[in-house]
Amino acid sequence: MSDSTDEVRSYTVRLELVDEPGELLRALGPIADNGGNLLSIFHERGNVTPRGHIPVEVDMEATPERFDGIVDALRDAGINVIQAGAERYSETLTVVLTGHLINTDLSDTLSRIQEHTDATVTDLSLSAPEGTEDATSSARIRLATEQNATESVMETIRDIAAEKELRVIEPLAAGGEL
Repeated sequence: MSDSTDEVRSYTVRLELVDEPGELLRALGPIADNGGNLLSIFHERGNVTPRGHIPVEVDMEATPERFDGIVDALRDAGINVIQAGAERYSETLTVVLTGHLINTDLSDTLSRIQEHTDATVTDLSLSAPEGTEDATSSARIRLATEQNATESVMETIRDIAAEKELRVIEPLAAGGEL
């Protein structure tokens, strides 16, 4: 098999879509517009991600260069790309945040992590045993990140946590599970 950049290969893209009419069609546009050939679509409407969105898996064929263009176009269109091909997010990182998570807007915290890094939130577990006012609430956040990007992702998480007066419990080893 050749390593030519003109060689068509199969790729899988995992997306997270808002449950609104037309969102799937909006996500397919950048794929078609950038030369992707659809193989299959798995739309899990009965299932939701931790953020309440619909997971969608799209299998396609494209050249490596076109695939990169497709992923960029999806992101430019505001589509949340959870995973793109095998090389994109090859490391998993799990951190725990504790403190006033609800009062400091956990949704904003997660959005900022994703906006300021190449990581994406793949799983979230929230515990607030004493209710939303309790400083002992905690969130376990699993992130998928590009290879060798763990330290820069952690730096961003530390900065956001410091600003919001949250405590970060870091993984024991880079890219490892807690």
